[in-house]
Amino acid sequence: MSEWFEKRVLGQLPADAADRWGSREALVFKDRRWTWSEFSEEVDRAAKALIAIDVQPGEKVALWMNNKPEWLFLMYAVAKVGAVLVPLNTRYRTEDISYVVKQSTTATIISDDRSGPVDYLGMLRDVVPDTRGGDPIAHRLEDFPNLRRIVFVGRGKLPDTLSWEEALVRGEQVDEEVLQARAVAVDPDGLLMIAYTSGTTGSPKGVMHTHVNIRNCMERAAIMGLTFTDTEINYLPMFHLYGLSEVAMLCVVSGAKQVLMDTFDAYEALRIIENEKVTIAHGFDTHWKDLLDAQSDKPRNVSSLRLGTLPSGTDATTPIAELVQDVFCPTLSGFGMTEIWAFISLSFPTETREQRIYSSGCPMNGIEYQIGDPETGESLPVGEPGELMVKGYTVMQGYYDKPVETAASFNEDGWFLTGDMAKLRDDGRYVFLGRYKDMLKVGGENVSPAEIEARLMALDGVGAVAIVGYPDSRLHEVAIAYIVQSDKGKLTEDDVLDSLRGQVASFKIPRNVLFVDEFPMTPSGKVQKVKLRADALEKLGDPN
Repeated sequence: MSEWFEKRVLGQLPADAADRWGSREALVFKDRRWTWSEFSEEVDRAAKALIAIDVQPGEKVALWMNNKPEWLFLMYAVAKVGAVLVPLNTRYRTEDISYVVKQSTTATIISDDRSGPVDYLGMLRDVVPDTRGGDPIAHRLEDFPNLRRIVFVGRGKLPDTLSWEEALVRGEQVDEEVLQARAVAVDPDGLLMIAYTSGTTGSPKGVMHTHVNIRNCMERAAIMGLTFTDTEINYLPMFHLYGLSEVAMLCVVSGAKQVLMDTFDAYEALRIIENEKVTIAHGFDTHWKDLLDAQSDKPRNVSSLRLGTLPSGTDATTPIAELVQDVFCPTLSGFGMTEIWAFISLSFPTETREQRIYSSGCPMNGIEYQIGDPETGESLPVGEPGELMVKGYTVMQGYYDKPVETAASFNEDGWFLTGDMAKLRDDGRYVFLGRYKDMLKVGGENVSPAEIEARLMALDGVGAVAIVGYPDSRLHEVAIAYIVQSDKGKLTEDDVLDSLRGQVASFKIPRNVLFVDEFPMTPSGKVQKVKLRADALEKLGDPN
């Protein structure tokens, strides 16, 4: 029996869009514009370039660059040639990038050379300084045995690397038949991407997803009523599923035009909304708060907006969501995470304002939720908070090369354990309440306390360290470091913070360092972080 939903592959979506909406605008970036036909042609150019530099089916291709058209073209091109996309956070620094490239067995890195003050080329030179062999597309590195090639988008280059322009020129020699043969061989149930997320154990984990999540995007586009008449603004980073799925993929399945920004700037976003008559906008409450402030400071005509997404429902998000409805447009709430895809539950435009703001919607078709006791796993009744557990086709295939962590993420009945606290309301909507897992959420970015603790423990003079969350009016929370010194009085706050700068993403760096003589401990020997958080509020003040 055939499946009721026809499976599709990501690399074919631009060509399908070109067949349906060829002459309509697909993409706007600064002063450049592409129709869907032109967009599809650029994807094929990129795919032929990948073939020309010998990217093989199943190989991992890491993209490390800010939002730009090349990101979009490559996203589909990597999939079209049967390779595996590995999006890299642009806020990664040397230690982050070294770990992820090695752990993911990445064969190809395609990177910006520089973006503003961020020197990607320099960081890659520091991470992989010893390239060997005369052929720039076939070198092997002793520390990175799987890495075969590094390609820079921009004017900068290193020895034994390629420029993307050179790759495109090589791709002109690849026959169309060769590309199509690679494209038709792609399995929709095969591995599409490895998306990295921080874990409570400290090491980032690579989440494996297949092409089947295209279905989720198509259903969300239908719920939102997206058509080729819509225009979406995309200032969300493409290395996160929110931007990749909610904007890029929703546009290609609906024909909507995407206006891409390289980075988020609220004033520029409002200018674009006014000039391009944007109809759909997305963002966490952090984005919407900045948009509200900018609109208050320098009002723009935003009457074209008809709908947005804003994950809300918690005490911190609902006040902003209320204002957004009045100033901008109705928004839909929802829930998602890297392991289960973006927005696997979603509000409907027809729901009440209260439901769209104060709940996280209902699970979508093919997705099951259960609220379970975090200790026993038993299902809990309506209204009682517990751990949100998920089943469905969007759930990850597992963590790449981490079988122990994968097994620990599912219970014996096959439910994925999100580590998040939620409850089921009387009206059938779910509400996200917070996290069971010891994870910080800094402006939409996951931060693992264990990772930062491990790094600081390597610093001379640190006897013990604990990272806790501290409330922030804009970012939800930031990290605070508590340190017990092994040599009292020798370390300063600057010593601690300087040891992290340039090594890890800026959002992981603690806002403050507090030195104490000892940590409050439980009888079983665990640090009582609840007491440390209370101590931080007492010493630093409650910003709220």
